[in-house]
Amino acid sequence: MNVETPVVEPALALDTPAETESPSVTPTDNMAFKKGIVVGADEADLIPGAIAKLRSLDEVAEMVKGCKRCPLYKTAKNPVPGEGDPHAQLVCVGEAPGAKEDETGRPFIGQAGQLLTKILAAVDLAREQVFIVNVLKHRPPSNRNPLPDEVEACSPYLIRQLELIKPKVIVAFGTFAAQTLLNTKTPLGQLRGLVHRYHGIPLIVTYHPAALLRNPAWKRPTWEDVKLARRILDSAPRS
Repeated sequence: MNVETPVVEPALALDTPAETESPSVTPTDNMAFKKGIVVGADEADLIPGAIAKLRSLDEVAEMVKGCKRCPLYKTAKNPVPGEGDPHAQLVCVGEAPGAKEDETGRPFIGQAGQLLTKILAAVDLAREQVFIVNVLKHRPPSNRNPLPDEVEACSPYLIRQLELIKPKVIVAFGTFAAQTLLNTKTPLGQLRGLVHRYHGIPLIVTYHPAALLRNPAWKRPTWEDVKLARRILDSAPRS
């Protein structure tokens, strides 16, 4: 992963009670956020007709079960379409299913998933309150990096899911999720700390929980990123 190694404080606890309080933010505070990439072009041409016509997340999941748009279905045990609140105000987007997810058909339930649950809890969000999804819906063999044609094949499902959910905030966990949504090759380290826009939806980029397991020093900047996402969520107009 091509990322910048941040300067961090020696200690970090994502679940420390004193740090879980969400700061009070008014909508005018959005003016202070550092603006990033804006993705707003019409995505209609990127979504095949059958996917664009899906009317619910359940219909998306059903189509994913029979998907053969790329060869990954041949080696995967189960599709992993995503799960959570269909009306979630925050959507977590990861890279691809791992071994545990492939076994169960559920996203982020392995070791990285347990850490994601703690990250969400640190900003007073339960897994059941958000929607969790990956760019790829099938596991790449041996957890290798997604290939460009696989990302291209799966992206229409993710785009349609976001259209249906209409979240207030998107958090992209990891390089592939961030670069896919923002249509950029910019390294993750340069995408962090900015408020990007995906069709008008604020999008925050941070490290993938699996990367935090390999490098605990990245927990502190991840904490800062999710706090930023929480601030934006708290400042969003209530529907």
